[in-house]
Amino acid sequence: MEKGQVGRLTLCFAVFTVLFLTGGLVSIMLGSVEIPAAEILSALAGGQAGTHAQILMNIRLPRTIVAALVGIDLALSGAILQAIMKNPLADPHIIGISSGAGLMGIIVLLLFPAYTALVTPAAFLGAMGAAILIYLLAWKNGIQPIRIILAGVAVSAFLGAGISALMILYSDRVHSALLWMVGGLSARSWPHVAMLWPYTLAGGILALLAARHLNILQLGDEMAKSLGLRVELTRLLLTAVAALLAASAVSVVGLLGFVGLIVPHMARLIVGSDHRVLLPASALLGAAVLMYSDTFARVAFAPIELPVGIIMAALGAPFFLFLLRRQL
Repeated sequence: MEKGQVGRLTLCFAVFTVLFLTGGLVSIMLGSVEIPAAEILSALAGGQAGTHAQILMNIRLPRTIVAALVGIDLALSGAILQAIMKNPLADPHIIGISSGAGLMGIIVLLLFPAYTALVTPAAFLGAMGAAILIYLLAWKNGIQPIRIILAGVAVSAFLGAGISALMILYSDRVHSALLWMVGGLSARSWPHVAMLWPYTLAGGILALLAARHLNILQLGDEMAKSLGLRVELTRLLLTAVAALLAASAVSVVGLLGFVGLIVPHMARLIVGSDHRVLLPASALLGAAVLMYSDTFARVAFAPIELPVGIIMAALGAPFFLFLLRRQL
């Protein structure tokens, strides 16, 4: 890597880090009660125990951490799926992986509400099952990007029908699942942080370790095979990593879409398509985008709080149509 390119990437990551840190600061400062930055620093240092400190430590801070972790998970999942499917339109929400996770999550929430600890592993199984089904439906003498999208849309619609049927059949228990369907961070607290961070850490490490394999896959299947890569096995394992990341996010915040579509494209335009750089850039940007979006959702229409999924859909749907038009 040339010296000038290293300097440019260093500057880019410095900007991403600033966006990440300021996104976290804005998220814990703003809301129905505005907390000054000085009080935040004092509370984090353990030097304050007033009302603002209680709001910060028990409401704002865990919610901000959950937003950052979910942003990281969905951005990495989207970047991996776009690479292994060779499709810039790939996103856990659009191609149906999130719907698979969502169906299994809804089953646990509605039918087995006492076993909420099983939501994440159940969501992973659902996400992985949806991914395998999409592959099987899309496979015909190889994988074509447009077939994956069409198969994903069909699978997503089918699984969405299952979710809707369950919510109608168990309408007396559906209140807890409504916000989960849209995707939101309301009332997320420290137990959700504890549930999410191990999956984010494990999935993030696996994704970064797989960066070289993702780069090789971009060369085409024949070239990858000539370099000694077991292409289909690699795709299956990387799909499992993407499914784990998406499922962990879905199990905590619900069916939150478009983060995995928008963020990897933003990062790719800035730092290029080398996944050794793209993945950490996507992680930082994903966390920043979701923290800023959640803050906007909380304060823009105060005292009414919008689910952050609505904000992401408003941003992501036009972006998806733009990419779709470019592809066709």
